[in-house]
Amino acid sequence: MKQDVSPKTAHQVHAKGAEKLKAHLAMMTFAVLIAGSFSFGGLATQHMGAGPLTLWRYLLTVVVLGLLTFGYARVPFRFPKQAWRFVILGGLIAVYMLTMFKALEFTSPVSTGAVFTLMPLLSAGFAFVLLGQHTRPGVLAGLIIAALGAVWVIFRADVGAILAFDVGQGELIFFVGVVCHAVYVPLIRKFGREESPFAFGFWVAVFTVPWLLVPGAAGLVTADFASLPPVVWLAVLYLAVVTTAITFLLLQYASMRLPASKVLGYGYLTPSFIILLEGLLGHGWTSLPVLAGALTTACGLLLMALLPD
Repeated sequence: MKQDVSPKTAHQVHAKGAEKLKAHLAMMTFAVLIAGSFSFGGLATQHMGAGPLTLWRYLLTVVVLGLLTFGYARVPFRFPKQAWRFVILGGLIAVYMLTMFKALEFTSPVSTGAVFTLMPLLSAGFAFVLLGQHTRPGVLAGLIIAALGAVWVIFRADVGAILAFDVGQGELIFFVGVVCHAVYVPLIRKFGREESPFAFGFWVAVFTVPWLLVPGAAGLVTADFASLPPVVWLAVLYLAVVTTAITFLLLQYASMRLPASKVLGYGYLTPSFIILLEGLLGHGWTSLPVLAGALTTACGLLLMALLPD
């Protein structure tokens, strides 16, 4: 018997009331945790290449999600139907993670975080193509305002650099990953088959690993783990447990209850949180003009969050 969701399709129905509030709170937490991944990832890439580092964290993520899925949540172990869904999602996440770490070898966590904030506008476009989700004019205005603030941060508040389109190599590398992640978010909803969120996250992680073997296996096998400083181990644990396992569950939860544009709209808070974290870690505080750009992205988020779906 088919479920009647007319006049909207299942992909276009959004949560109301308490469920909607919890989805927004989930994405606020997501933004805080993601900000930490840029700062801690930047520390780790000083001692290990992007390929082996990403593979290492995902191998650990598979273990963590496996324990959560089949131990804590007691989900029965079944190989997923239509496994091609997870092959696609795993490939998109692999590119995103590899480009993030690679970009951090060339540019700062603040700049990569600013590139990340371009994702909601891209995601809104992909959600329209893949799910038929329409972005309201007010929400679109919020996305554009926040994107302008992100551009200001990416170009380091340098009008001359903007006019010359002087984009750094790291920012260009990470933009490729951001496009992949922007496609990934609406695909979570499109590819969902009412699986447990834990099981869904586990199989995404499992199918991410094969994509990472070529760029990371050789470097990981030959790595001298004994000589790695504690910060690398701590960073990998944070990235594997917090910004892979936990943020996936938050993203999956919110993606099923909010429009894709609003879900990733919380990424607009990332530069502000990164600036705060970088300062607290003793890496220096950003300039006031750059901070103004980060705050502009936050204002764009506020406008977008207050508007109806």
